[in-house]
Formats: sequence, C-alpha cells, structure tokens
Amino acid sequence: MPIISVDKFAIPGPARLQLKRAGDERGWFSETWNAKDWLEAGLSEEKWVQDNHAFSAERGTTRGLHFQAPPHAQAKLIQVIRGRIFDAIVDLRTGSPTFGQSVCLELSSDAPQAFYVPVGFAHGYQTLAPDTLVYYKVTDYYAPQTEGGLLWNGKAVGVDWPMKQDVTLSKRDHDWPDLDTLASPFQYLA
Repeated sequence: MPIISVDKFAIPGPARLQLKRAGDERGWFSETWNAKDWLEAGLSEEKWVQDNHAFSAERGTTRGLHFQAPPHAQAKLIQVIRGRIFDAIVDLRTGSPTFGQSVCLELSSDAPQAFYVPVGFAHGYQTLAPDTLVYYKVTDYYAPQTEGGLLWNGKAVGVDWPMKQDVTLSKRDHDWPDLDTLASPFQYLA
C-alpha cells in the first residue's frame, strides 16, 4: 500500500494505518490496499469481497452504529475519499476483557489513512464536513437479514460524539438498542 505505520489501540484488533502518499507537480498517488504490505504489517489475513461508497451531503450526518451478525459478519477497512469524519467502534465480543469499550478517531481525506475494524465491533461515523465521501472494503457480502445495530448515543455506549444534536440520522438508527439491552451475536475468542 505501502503502509508507513500501524497504530494499535488498547482494544486488541482494530488498527489505524498510515499510508504513503507520493506527490509531484501533477498531484499525488497513493495505494489504498496491497495484500503483501498488509501481511508484512502484521495484520490478520482478510478476504475482501465487496467495496462500498457512502456519500453524506450534510455535516453532522451520523451513520451507525452498525454490524452484520454471523454467519455474515464483516471486518471493514475504512478510508475517507473527501471530507472528514469522526469514526467510532464498540467492542461487542461477549467475554472480551474490553467488551463495551470504544475506539474513536478522526479520518480525513487530507491524510492518507485507513481504519481496520475486525469482526465483532459495531461501527459508525459522523461527518465533520459537508459533501463527505467514505470508501470501505468488507469481508462478507451485504446480508440484510443479519443486520444489527447499537444506539449511536446510548448512555451505556459512551461514545463522545462531536455533534450530539441537530444530526442527520436514519429512522432505524434512532431505534437500535443501547449496549445494556443488546443481545450480542459475537463471542470473544482468546
């Protein structure tokens, strides 16, 4: 890709990848994913099967927190093509020493980065700029019958979103359960 560095977090599994960007008078070029570099960086082997784009016109658009349950659970590799987002994940792996804890970070098209989210996490983001375009790879196909979610601003979730009011949100994202009432479909494998 090539990966310059991999930032790990207190929760094992997720990682922020700093990517190389080469530029000249024409602009810049960056590899967004390369299997060899991925494995050399010590990241778990994944089979990416689908790529997605999500466009959000308004600042404050909040998507999530979403997941797909087994047998169609998805790992994700998220990048921002245009704009800036506050990205959040919550550990839903029952039995995990970090169950219910979150990792939050900002991703921007100004910095060549990617955020790796393994299976077992609810994922969501909030746009911090208008006309934001997010690109992500996933390890299983979209399976609507396995969709699940976690209430984005639930008290038990504890994510400190930059915008708490006047957000653009889908109806289904209003209706997901909070963490303390969610029956998680994920198990922690030590």
